Amino acid sequence: MTSVGLGFFPLDEQLELWEAHWSEGLAKEASWLSGVSPSFEHAEETLARIGHLSMSDSTIWRRVERWGEGFRQVERERQAAANQVAQLGEVGLPSVKVVERMGVGIDGAKIHIRREGWKELKVGCVFDIEVRLIFDPETKEQLEQGHAVNNSYVAHLGGPEEFGERLWAAAQQRGWEQHYDTQTIGDGAPWIWNLVNFHFYDSLQSIDYYHASEHLHHAADLLYPTDPQAAQRWLNRNETRLFQGHADQIASNLAQAASGHTQRHQALRTEADYFSKHKRRMQYLEFREEGYPIGSGMVESEAKQFKARFCGPGMRWSREGAERLIPIRAAIMSHQFDALWPVVYNLPPN
Repeated sequence: MTSVGLGFFPLDEQLELWEAHWSEGLAKEASWLSGVSPSFEHAEETLARIGHLSMSDSTIWRRVERWGEGFRQVERERQAAANQVAQLGEVGLPSVKVVERMGVGIDGAKIHIRREGWKELKVGCVFDIEVRLIFDPETKEQLEQGHAVNNSYVAHLGGPEEFGERLWAAAQQRGWEQHYDTQTIGDGAPWIWNLVNFHFYDSLQSIDYYHASEHLHHAADLLYPTDPQAAQRWLNRNETRLFQGHADQIASNLAQAASGHTQRHQALRTEADYFSKHKRRMQYLEFREEGYPIGSGMVESEAKQFKARFCGPGMRWSREGAERLIPIRAAIMSHQFDALWPVVYNLPPN
């Protein structure tokens, strides 16, 4: 028996019957569309055009409200399971290591939360490292280079402590501690490396090469603000130094240049400190020769995909609404939505 008019009978909620008899399959596809479409309105249009189904954007949102909470619960259960495994490991259970490599990338994106303003959505990527042959256009030779493959994602709207626990749980689930060689990669944000030093302390740490290059571009503009040709010459020389692993030379040169400037002293000093602080994470030639990725494109591109879903024109999210859609979006981008759906659908109601 279903409700009519504006009211709902308690049995409707128990049987998950809203406005009509939506099947499990339709609930699944509406939830999936909510995660891949740029808006709930677009998801409504897609269902109408492709599936010839009339489901309003507000009804689709209610699917997210219900099933997004289920995806959140699965994440919490995974985190609890990872913590339990870690506690067992601490009492001396043997660990069999494998020769394959695994990595973790970390980045952030801003989304707008009502009554809070712009908040950082922290995004993590767990990946396998695979060495592939690439064509080098400069040397005209085939080179071996590390690539991130089999990517899976975690995202959290909140502080680095909780995000770190979730990312660590995701890495544990994929067998992080069974790998001899591991890598962490990110930009220069202090919270990233605090998190890495706590959860992934024995991994190879690397700053994203392209992020470091952006700092070089900024330094060149600071040194030669009115002479773009001189700035480009300086940049060319120092990009070579950066790739070869001589970040300490760059830091020393910038620190020396800072002492001769008054207006731009602090900005140059900041750039010098950046390269000095992260020099051991900038051994790019060595990293590439040893088969590690040197760029964090695997996580930065996905952070942009999260931003594309949550930062459309005029979008303002409630915290609860964003937090229910985030795990759906992460499951889709990790190619795990279909595998997780039966678990989510059969969870007992809270």
